Amino acid sequence: MDNRSFFLYLLVMAGSTYLIRAIPFALMRKKIKNTFIRSFLYYIPYAVLSAMTFPSALYATGSVISAAIGLGAAILVSFKSKSLTLVAITACLTVFLTECVMSLI
Repeated sequence: MDNRSFFLYLLVMAGSTYLIRAIPFALMRKKIKNTFIRSFLYYIPYAVLSAMTFPSALYATGSVISAAIGLGAAILVSFKSKSLTLVAITACLTVFLTECVMSLI
């Protein structure tokens, strides 16, 4: 790809990204009062983060089985403790032990 095409693509992508972010600010002058729309907009970041994180958590290790077991352990500990450090340590140890057991079989 030559430089001219690259900068043209970059300009189009920057413009479209800017428009997606700027149009709602330009069109919405009043505060949104509809509770359905407010709750929908409130949960969008969580849904996007989940959609981006969940598949990568399943393919983070060499085995989907150990990744799923580690993800399950992380979810269980997160509901119980709420400590991010403890959740991460538990998930890592669970995946490590699962991989060790799977290598023995």
